[in-house]
Amino acid sequence: MRFKYSNKDKLKSKKQIDALFNKGSSIMAYPLLVKYKETSFDDDILIKTGVSVSKHIFKKAVDRNHVKRLLRETYRLNKPNYFNTLTTSHAVMILYIGKEKPQFSKINNAMKIILNKLEKKISKH
Repeated sequence: MRFKYSNKDKLKSKKQIDALFNKGSSIMAYPLLVKYKETSFDDDILIKTGVSVSKHIFKKAVDRNHVKRLLRETYRLNKPNYFNTLTTSHAVMILYIGKEKPQFSKINNAMKIILNKLEKKISKH
């Protein structure tokens, strides 16, 4: 896989996001929560991912955007190490549920743990 997180890799469909939250499964590795669901996409992408940070925890958009940038960057850097044997397509949403502003190293470690858990859960299906 490549070290990219392009537009076609992003989960943007409101319908798929709603289905993901209503019928999807979840995995947690504090301070991250991942919702995932097997689905199909029109293009040949196997995994589409979105990130989210609560407005109730981080009131300022500057802080939310900073955390989302950290989430996207750690996902982009760690994605090639996982999901190489994936055969079915999945929608994934990564949520930051911590209450303090995170450091890159903390998010990176949590991302590695959660992607490892996610890969194991997805490969069982």
